[in-house]
Amino acid sequence: MDAATGSTTQARAEEPGARSEPREWVWMLRVLAVVVIFAVVAVARSRQVDVPFRDPHGKLFTRKILSTAELLMLFVAIDIGFRWIRGRRQGSTLWRTVRARWTPYRIVMIAASLLAYQVVYLCYRNLKSWDVFRAPQDHMLQRWDTWLFLGHSPAVLLHDLLGRDLAARFLTHWYESFTTVVSLALVAAMAFTPTVRSAYVFVVSAMWAWIIGVGSYYLIPSLGPFHEAPGEFAGLTRTSIQTTQATYVEQRDHLLRHPHAHDAFAQISAFASLHCALTFLIFLMARYYGLRILSWAAAAFLAGTLVATVYLGWHFAVDDIAGIALAWVAVQLGKLTVLGSWRSRREPAPTP
Repeated sequence: MDAATGSTTQARAEEPGARSEPREWVWMLRVLAVVVIFAVVAVARSRQVDVPFRDPHGKLFTRKILSTAELLMLFVAIDIGFRWIRGRRQGSTLWRTVRARWTPYRIVMIAASLLAYQVVYLCYRNLKSWDVFRAPQDHMLQRWDTWLFLGHSPAVLLHDLLGRDLAARFLTHWYESFTTVVSLALVAAMAFTPTVRSAYVFVVSAMWAWIIGVGSYYLIPSLGPFHEAPGEFAGLTRTSIQTTQATYVEQRDHLLRHPHAHDAFAQISAFASLHCALTFLIFLMARYYGLRILSWAAAAFLAGTLVATVYLGWHFAVDDIAGIALAWVAVQLGKLTVLGSWRSRREPAPTP
């Protein structure tokens, strides 16, 4: 059996047709239910606070979905190219490789996963914005951190250990690479995983991370250590982080003062750390797909993210702990939603 034929057999096995049994569509209905229910919750909250959904400059949905789609098409081209090169020895043509791998079913389902993810993300960002109407509890989180570190601030301990200049610059770049890393991981799962269903495990797990994450914001509203204890971060070399933090506080104040202004939108919440949650989720999914080298790379990125979030004042240490726990739960719910069980066998490694 050549590579193209094997891909065709696999694609047909998962492509619903006339002989498909109803249970093959059940997992898709579960995914749809998650998206719809979360959207309904977001709409209800919008009415409660009397603030409409907003997408500043189209960055959360319109531009986001276009940029993600562009990256997806690039990865699809890479996927097809590698499969065609491997299949040439068996006489596979480029067109046969495209048809075998990217069936109409796979194209529609991957496009639907991208749309579903962006709908959840848009709802998440708006719910996060409306969380500013609740009183912050940073003082409580700071007490928890002090207790965990035997009377010391973990941020100050890191500053003393790593210094306040080069480490600040380096960790700023590390922290700000988060969005790129998440986008690359998400799109790679869509493009390279062997089956549509295995791709959905990653996508839906990430959706659950945003959903549970915004729930944690409402459970314990907070702004972060940089706002609660600004003196602890005053000695750091100034980078783009301080500018961003000041901007987020200004956005919060603007939304509180003028909630109906067209540009009133907040982006600040600390508990739990979704930087740590999504990074740990990528590590868990790399292990799920059997990608050993990538899992080690993800573990290293997670370690740096844990340090950066506390060092730069974005999160308390307990925020990071909560984020890691959140990611584990999100992955279990992702597998349960798509596969029907969190004990399902590990998927074969995705390969381009």
